[in-house]
Amino acid sequence: MANYRRHYAPGGTYFFTLVTAHRIPWLADEAGRRVLGDALRDVRELRPFQTDAIVVLPDHIHCIWTLPEDDSDFPGRWKSIKQRCTRQLRAMGRCKRTAAWQRHYWEHLVRDYDDFRNHLDYIHHNPVKHGLCAMPSEWPASSFNRYVEAGIYSSDWGGPSVELVVPE
Repeated sequence: MANYRRHYAPGGTYFFTLVTAHRIPWLADEAGRRVLGDALRDVRELRPFQTDAIVVLPDHIHCIWTLPEDDSDFPGRWKSIKQRCTRQLRAMGRCKRTAAWQRHYWEHLVRDYDDFRNHLDYIHHNPVKHGLCAMPSEWPASSFNRYVEAGIYSSDWGGPSVELVVPE
């Protein structure tokens, strides 16, 4: 078994990737995305965190969170979110005998603004990378349009020819 080392930084900003169990695309429809959204909102109400960016694809999600200044427990939050999703999907008959998520997930402590921006671009370009749309603005399960409204991105940013810095 691998020995995972996590970097805990109270008030830290983290990039995450979580993948569904066996890459089953339960996030591909509105009902699956609603289960995830409800779990995120429920846990955020109990254990606050800020979702700086997110994209939900059929079999995985990428997001950036910022935790409260005195708190570094992102694993506890993800455990609760994953458990809530699994319970709800089982109740709906969409998840049998297994968890809804892969056991582990990827996290990265964002170091500075450039690192944040690279991960932000990676998140928002991901549906294009996977061939799910031609432009990030076309993908509804993303925070991209929130960033367009804030003037961070132009609505035509991120077509297939965009050159990205691939985050570590």
